Amino acid sequence: MEVTSIFQKNKQSSFGASYSYTDLSLAFAVIKQRQDYSKVPAYHGADANFRIKTSKTGMLKYYGYFSSNRLAFTTNSIDSLGYLDKFSIQNSNVFHNLSWKENLSKRWKIFSGISYTNNKDDINSNMQDNNKNDVVLNGLEFKEFNVDTKGTYFNVKTVLEKKLKGLSAIRFGGEYNFSNDQLVYTAYNNQQYPNTVKEHIKAAFAESDIYATNDLAIKAGLRFEHSDILDKTNIAPRLSLAYKLGKGTQASLAYGIFYQNPERRYLPSPNALTFMKATHYIAQFQRSINQQTLRVEVFYKQYDNLVKTGVTNFTESAINNNGFGDASGFEFFWRDKKTIKNFDYWVSYSYLDTKRDFLNFPFAITPNFAAKHTASLVTKKFVQQLKMNLNASYNYSSGRPYYNIGFDGTNYKFNDRGTIPAYHNVSFAINYLPKIGKKDAKSFAVYVLQVSNIFNIKQTYGYQYSYNGNRKEAIVPTSRMFVYIGAFLSFGVDRSDEVINNSL
Repeated sequence: MEVTSIFQKNKQSSFGASYSYTDLSLAFAVIKQRQDYSKVPAYHGADANFRIKTSKTGMLKYYGYFSSNRLAFTTNSIDSLGYLDKFSIQNSNVFHNLSWKENLSKRWKIFSGISYTNNKDDINSNMQDNNKNDVVLNGLEFKEFNVDTKGTYFNVKTVLEKKLKGLSAIRFGGEYNFSNDQLVYTAYNNQQYPNTVKEHIKAAFAESDIYATNDLAIKAGLRFEHSDILDKTNIAPRLSLAYKLGKGTQASLAYGIFYQNPERRYLPSPNALTFMKATHYIAQFQRSINQQTLRVEVFYKQYDNLVKTGVTNFTESAINNNGFGDASGFEFFWRDKKTIKNFDYWVSYSYLDTKRDFLNFPFAITPNFAAKHTASLVTKKFVQQLKMNLNASYNYSSGRPYYNIGFDGTNYKFNDRGTIPAYHNVSFAINYLPKIGKKDAKSFAVYVLQVSNIFNIKQTYGYQYSYNGNRKEAIVPTSRMFVYIGAFLSFGVDRSDEVINNSL
């Protein structure tokens, strides 16, 4: 059920709201899953928004949503043959965002926003025998646990902008981020281990858009941040140049330094940690004209102060920021909506060469999330007579590396390593739009049939290992193929393009 952007008669405000519910019981009954679900995934979602004009140039906007989901399943245990691993999770998430913008005197403009997020997870894990009775096995007691997490996040940001001559402008402002992550880990013997991580990050920033000539634009910026939990400060400069080569064509260069806190699971740390650092160098060429777009980009990224982990009292923890790495590559994108009438297609390809020495890596190696080659082809054909949009896509990525890294009491070493098979996926979707072409239609509907991996290709995402390292099992999708049949109804506002673009 959805109501979208209803305007008041005075045209000074609008509001909207929606609710959605998803239950995969029927889909899982038709398409066999690898896991045995005792609670089939179900999702509730709701959102609301409003806009109020506060003056001729001012606007107050609100957007908020709530989501809730749960699932529970069992799967054959890799650690003890003949037994099952059971996992369940319940999640709820709330988000609110309120923003205000206003034009001030003498070409000044102000923007201010505030947001709040609350996220809760209840995670349970244990083992069962083949009769679905809970058991605790000697040596595998760690597999029975409960984790309750609650995260509260708050952000406020204000930006002032001054328009200069022509299109040039300067802007500056401040930002404050607060996070409070609370976790309670309950072991098999009911022993609880609470952990709380609070962080305050204060930032100030300034940037400028300077049009040196009609063809040359310069964007320069500087960001200052302070982290309470690290008790560290950083200064990040950023610079980009864009030069217009002709109609719809430009070349650009960009440089920037970016900082990030260590992951929450490594905080607070008994060892002094600092920000992780990434330095980006990017060159891009883009031409967009007559419904055809070409974009080529080359990049180099250097990573410093990455977190390295070690084993202390049988627990892995962050020990320092001595990690490093780099990444280089290029990306290609071509889209054509001109050559064939009512036909739209695009091709993308990226090449990535990266190595990192971080976490428990023995030395600099390619991370297991990085594929050297990725490519995709997407096609869309609108058939006017049938009022249908036919979509097809092909996605490819070369095999990623996988590792099983063990600790011998002194150093980390490879117990197993290799490369997973390449990934292939062909998907197809049909969108039927019965209201297209009808004058003054007050409601809009899109009926969707979507099938992913239509050739039922076997896909492997990696490998997991038993606790003792003696067994290896492929990580694969819960089902090779997924079929979606649905209808999207919209009243007052035509959202058919949004549905079609999200179909693949």
